[in-house]
Amino acid sequence: MGRRSILVATGWVATAVVATLIGLGAIRLVGESITGTPGGVRSEAEIERALASPEPVPAGTTGSAPSAGPAAPTASSGVRRGFATGGGTAVAECGAGGVRLVSWAPAQGYRVRDVDRGPDDDVEVKFEGPAGEYELKVRCIGSEPVAVADD
Repeated sequence: MGRRSILVATGWVATAVVATLIGLGAIRLVGESITGTPGGVRSEAEIERALASPEPVPAGTTGSAPSAGPAAPTASSGVRRGFATGGGTAVAECGAGGVRLVSWAPAQGYRVRDVDRGPDDDVEVKFEGPAGEYELKVRCIGSEPVAVADD
């Protein structure tokens, strides 16, 4: 093998190593900005804590709902609480009209089969997936949403 062949092979290997390192650095940088969390993925316990804590009400909020949609808090918003099942999660809120589902999301591999979002005396969401069906039913006890057994 000639000297020129060795230089070409060495140059090619060096270029491949540099390109790989630049690619890995870019993936790490973009990955953190996409997830919004330094570690990438949040644990189940972190998600449950976040769902269980009430959302802050912005200062100066009036009694009418902002244009962000039904999940936006209002001045008449009650206590919010998150619930988790094997089929998905939901956030419920107690207010003057009873309990209502603020949001819900199926777990991976599951889908939402039925939703009664309220406001009413009770609300429910059903998740269906490969391991079966999970039903979450919520009522207000006092002014706090509580998961109850299906009647």
